Amino acid sequence: MTALRHLSADIEKVHAYYRLVDADDVDGLTALFAPHAVYHRPGYPPLAGRTALERFYRRERVISRGRHTVTSVTAAGGDVAVQGGFQGELRDGSTVSLRFADFFTLSPEGLFTRRDTYFFSPLV
Repeated sequence: MTALRHLSADIEKVHAYYRLVDADDVDGLTALFAPHAVYHRPGYPPLAGRTALERFYRRERVISRGRHTVTSVTAAGGDVAVQGGFQGELRDGSTVSLRFADFFTLSPEGLFTRRDTYFFSPLV
């Protein structure tokens, strides 16, 4: 696979992730991750492996539903960086609207091995 086609496939995989998470397709989105992938997200310990990811998306995630909008994507050498926005509803019924940045690392096989999420929020 040429480098350009590889980058295009990596970017499409990231877009597929957001479509699947917004559709609440937990099986589909966890299949995008390598078996021992690690997800780092503010407010949670690192989520290591597909079982931990599945538990997070089915039971622990405070978001009940919503929609991601990707505004910018940069890719190079197996890494994809995303900026975007999210609007949705939390499990407690409140609404949320925020900006985020995500960084994905993909294996040569095209599976996510690491994901790091950052939220734009006035915490400090």
